[in-house]
Amino acid sequence: MSEKVTPQQLVTHQLSQLAQLEALLNTEKEILQQQDPDALIKITADKNALLLAIQDVDNAIGQSFEFKQEKLAGNFSNELAEIKASLERSKKQNQVNGLIIHQSQIAVDRMKTSLLVNHNKSSMTYDNKGKTSSGLSSLGIKA
Repeated sequence: MSEKVTPQQLVTHQLSQLAQLEALLNTEKEILQQQDPDALIKITADKNALLLAIQDVDNAIGQSFEFKQEKLAGNFSNELAEIKASLERSKKQNQVNGLIIHQSQIAVDRMKTSLLVNHNKSSMTYDNKGKTSSGLSSLGIKA
């Protein structure tokens, strides 16, 4: 027979999970800055699994009649404040990580454009009227 989980245990577990999430988000930031795609794939999977676990505990807390009663009695105010603060820190760190991803995408787009411009310059040819054209006209391909 399994023991019943108390509201205190649920709240303590959620605080622990949120601390793990904050640590993962900080590690994710480092990985993004190092541009390590393999590590990013792993940490993204870890983060998704942790978010699902957090959601499960949050659902259990939300369905706990005992938790609701204790909350009404004024219990858990410190823990709930810690949870709220942790969620705010996680949200801010996630926004920073999103900005890093956005900036990386801009850099990749710039590099792609630069490479295409340089490629088009090196493949520049002239048609029979002396006009410039790029691409492989013998294959019917134009850039």
